[in-house]
Amino acid sequence: MSKNLHEKPFDGTTIAKLEIFEDYAQAWIPTFVMHGDLVICIFDFFAGTGYDKNGVPGSPIRVLKKLREQIAPIFQKKVKVRVFFNEFNPKKQEQLSLACNDFFKTYPEMGRAIELQIFNEDFDVCVDRLLPVIREFSSLIYLDQNGIRFLADKYLLELEKTTRTDFLYFVSSSYFWRFGDKEEFRTHVQLDMGAAKKNPYHFIHRSLINQLRTKLPVGSKLKLYPFSLKKGANIHGIIFGASHPRAVEKFLRIAWKRNETNGEANFDIDEDRQKRQLNLFEGRQLTKIESFQQRLRNEVLKGSITNNFEAFDFALDEAHLGSHAAEELRKMKREALIDYQGISPLVTYENVYQKGRRLTFKVIQK
Repeated sequence: MSKNLHEKPFDGTTIAKLEIFEDYAQAWIPTFVMHGDLVICIFDFFAGTGYDKNGVPGSPIRVLKKLREQIAPIFQKKVKVRVFFNEFNPKKQEQLSLACNDFFKTYPEMGRAIELQIFNEDFDVCVDRLLPVIREFSSLIYLDQNGIRFLADKYLLELEKTTRTDFLYFVSSSYFWRFGDKEEFRTHVQLDMGAAKKNPYHFIHRSLINQLRTKLPVGSKLKLYPFSLKKGANIHGIIFGASHPRAVEKFLRIAWKRNETNGEANFDIDEDRQKRQLNLFEGRQLTKIESFQQRLRNEVLKGSITNNFEAFDFALDEAHLGSHAAEELRKMKREALIDYQGISPLVTYENVYQKGRRLTFKVIQK
């Protein structure tokens, strides 16, 4: 049973999670407002009270603040924003309603553009009620749940069917390590604990993501990415899911901004700082970015990656930024391994997906 997080102040891990949620809302909202969608929807299925004990905003208030920042373009583009908050605990739901009402009273212009509905339902009931809305409109979903129950196939695969849905799912991955073999756990999520425990404990969130990926249909466009959060001895994490490359790129920018070493955790998950130290017997190990760049180099030299479109998609698939790929491609050109027109290898979302500027890489020497 999850703890009541709002009876005490948010801790550092919770704040980090909320900031990632907030950063993604800040990136997501203007993208769809300016895109010209007539209706966009935001869902928070475990919304809580709105604030912690010390008045620090939770995810629902942070969403409303980000919407208020975009209120002018929302009016200009005549976009209808529909917001759905759900909180199962009646007392918490009452506090949430009061917090949201106060927010709308403080900023009355919000009520003219934003339709807010607050539910007090079990997650299963609320999701079933709102799935038709999720399927119809561009949607951003928060699933801020401490356990792992709601990673069941029926929820993940339902989200996989949608084409305009991005979601951020907070989960206590430590539960997976401790209780994954228990029958009550396996009734919700069936995972290979033997495979997971072949890796060190601090990789548990990464292992969880890798197994969830295997549950997706062949050819699925849904991409899943982890961001691990360490709290004492426990590992929690965010699962990000989206089908569109623009959404993936936005999330990866947020993740790499939070940790420029690995873009995947709020700690040194791959011990990259140690890898920068020279080992007299084995030589220096490659960091996460260097390992990716070496794989990219190999793919280019053997002809598997021949242009900037393929290089950008390869970077996203590997959970790296286009700039990481561009850095290596420029280095390869300086070393006279490849050649391409111009100075920049054009490995950006704008060049690839917006402008369609295809740039071919010519291998000079292998």
